[in-house]
Amino acid sequence: MKKNVVVIALGGNALIGKGQAGTIAEQFENVRKSLDGIIHCLKQGFTVVITHGNGPQVGNLLLMVEASRNQIPELSLGVCVADTEGAIGYMIQQSLTNRLRKEGIDRCVVTVLTQVIVDKCDNAFSNPTKPIGPFFAREEAECLHREKGWHIVEDSHRGYRRVVASPNPLKIVEERAVKTLLKAGDIVIAAGGGGIPVILKEDGDLEGVDVVIDKDLASAVLARDIKAHCLMMLTGVEHVFLNFKQPNERALSSLTIKEAQKYFREGHFPPGSMGPKIQAAINFLNWGGEMAIITSIDKVKESMDGYTGTKIIKNST
Repeated sequence: MKKNVVVIALGGNALIGKGQAGTIAEQFENVRKSLDGIIHCLKQGFTVVITHGNGPQVGNLLLMVEASRNQIPELSLGVCVADTEGAIGYMIQQSLTNRLRKEGIDRCVVTVLTQVIVDKCDNAFSNPTKPIGPFFAREEAECLHREKGWHIVEDSHRGYRRVVASPNPLKIVEERAVKTLLKAGDIVIAAGGGGIPVILKEDGDLEGVDVVIDKDLASAVLARDIKAHCLMMLTGVEHVFLNFKQPNERALSSLTIKEAQKYFREGHFPPGSMGPKIQAAINFLNWGGEMAIITSIDKVKESMDGYTGTKIIKNST
């Protein structure tokens, strides 16, 4: 692959903004607003691969599943991930295709439904922690635990929710397809929502598992597998901060792997917030990547030009 391949991971706020209901019209409008940075990268000669989150969309789909229980066949979590990967890919694909035409850029945009291999022996399977789906009353939750074997926990006194494992991603199944499309000059959307989780059985077959994969960690694996030189993770803040939202908070313009690991151990990057992005950056650089950038959706150009954002690089020599 070319040295100028950049994987751009769109955060959840690229699709559903704070305070929005999350209608399809709103999601399309938000996607259109998030395309400026991608267009800038294309005009600068970068080969672009796009990944994205899907948390709110999967949550809504699981609500539909519960509402139609005993009326139509139930959808598994893996199928829900696949459904949303296709639906969100369609929204990005159509919006970007329209924008490319207006910009006079003759490129094809392709969504690849992506399976991601996880280890069936990953410790996460024995310690599910990721809440998904609707809230249940205690009696209903106990019934679902008995009937379906779901792991159920009380969630902030709001009710009971199902929790699933979030194992580490190991490999992108459709790696060769993504590489082929990039070599043909296409813009690829892949590993949406962390990809569809699958395990590799003893006979070599793939089998879906009802877990979720962090999309930033999956984006790092994709970036590694296609030999990208840059992983850019877009979120709701312009920089990574130390002591975030505290009186002594400090924006970081750059970090080495060693510094990132130190601050990680000190608790500056919580698991449900900046933690997975920092871990994804560390992983990507350790696997041979050249640079990772964390910034907001509206600051891609300035971050690529070095004026803002947080750049994570290999340790100084």
